[in-house]
Amino acid sequence: MSTPRPMHLAAHFPGVNNTTVWADARSESQIDFSSFEHLARTAERGKFDFFFLAEGLRLREHNGRIHDLDVVGRPESLTVLNALAAVTDRLGLAATVNATFNEPYELARRLATLDHLSDGRAAWNVVTSSDAFTGENFRRGGYLDRADRYTRAAEFVATARELWDSWTPEGESRPFAHHGRHFAVSGEFTVPRSPQGHPVVIQAGDSDEGREFAAGSADIIFTRHGTLEAGREFYADVKARLAKYGRRPADLKIMPGVTFVLGDTDEEAQENAAEIRHQQISPQNALLALEQVWGRDLSGYDPDGPLPASDPVPDSDLVQGRVRHGDPLAVAARWRAVSEAKGLSIRQTVIETTGRQSFIGSPRTVAAQLTAFTEADAADGFILVPHLTPGGLDDFVDRVVPLLQESGAFRSEYTGSTLRSHLGLADPVWKG
Repeated sequence: MSTPRPMHLAAHFPGVNNTTVWADARSESQIDFSSFEHLARTAERGKFDFFFLAEGLRLREHNGRIHDLDVVGRPESLTVLNALAAVTDRLGLAATVNATFNEPYELARRLATLDHLSDGRAAWNVVTSSDAFTGENFRRGGYLDRADRYTRAAEFVATARELWDSWTPEGESRPFAHHGRHFAVSGEFTVPRSPQGHPVVIQAGDSDEGREFAAGSADIIFTRHGTLEAGREFYADVKARLAKYGRRPADLKIMPGVTFVLGDTDEEAQENAAEIRHQQISPQNALLALEQVWGRDLSGYDPDGPLPASDPVPDSDLVQGRVRHGDPLAVAARWRAVSEAKGLSIRQTVIETTGRQSFIGSPRTVAAQLTAFTEADAADGFILVPHLTPGGLDDFVDRVVPLLQESGAFRSEYTGSTLRSHLGLADPVWKG
């Protein structure tokens, strides 16, 4: 029997997202450092590549009220990761930081500092924003046109790399000067070249613009897809874009965000998964999800009743700071088709249509499912999103990881000290 292709694994701190089961008695603080530390230590015990933190620059609103998912607040990711660098040794530390509402010089310093403090384990998940709602927290507001967000992000990453390269590998500082469409900066960088040269760059996005940006600038693309076939199509498309940038397929790792549910048997896991989905989509949350698509107040509807007969409001501002995925009219049509075909209520329809790709089964079944995705070139690895904070990764590390290690699909020990070494990425060539 041949050895499976090695996969990469990362842990996403569940925090403020709709996969979290808040009502579970095992759910603890989303803010206390002990929660971040527990999940990070568990991931390192499992020999994971990195620990991943999302970020929100403004508390999201729903019908003029703070959204339920944000009532605990949204801490700044680099601050948390700098603290985690002191309590972990090998685990990569990935921060989501917005390229629209930050500046290259300041952020390049912060990321290089994390790379030094962690001995080469820093990563930056590059995200963008085009909405004025988020921009209200910043001096320049929401001025940036949506069409410009990726051009600014690409120049932002390139500028940060120029700053990191302004120190030679021998430790000599050199002046830098960048004059582009979005940035004009010059001077001398204050942080010596860090252990990785450049922190690992992650990009999150499934759009054509996002795929192209990742192909040209990223080391990892954080994506989502629901089926093996969709994963294979995405994988082939993104990998095929690399050649035009002089890059090889191995230079970009594709890692979808996924959930998982375990049980002693496959049947028990399916029962557990159904219960978790009902906890994630409470009657109240079902109506909130419905309002996000329909764009109007539906609080008077019965979550156990049928979908609204009326069409969504396309340009509604009922929901602020949350993305309406796709054309609302098209989403509503798809939901109606599912609801009518299966005779589902509002809540049942939301449960049926909004579930993320999950690997469900006994530990051995889940290990086989994960391996099947990487063997079929549908992913290079996975960013696991547990449904509990902070212990949601414990069972996976204790029960699934040993099976992956036994088959040769995943490392038994770290063989390097930097995140680039974990991912099999070459160190960047210095461009002085």
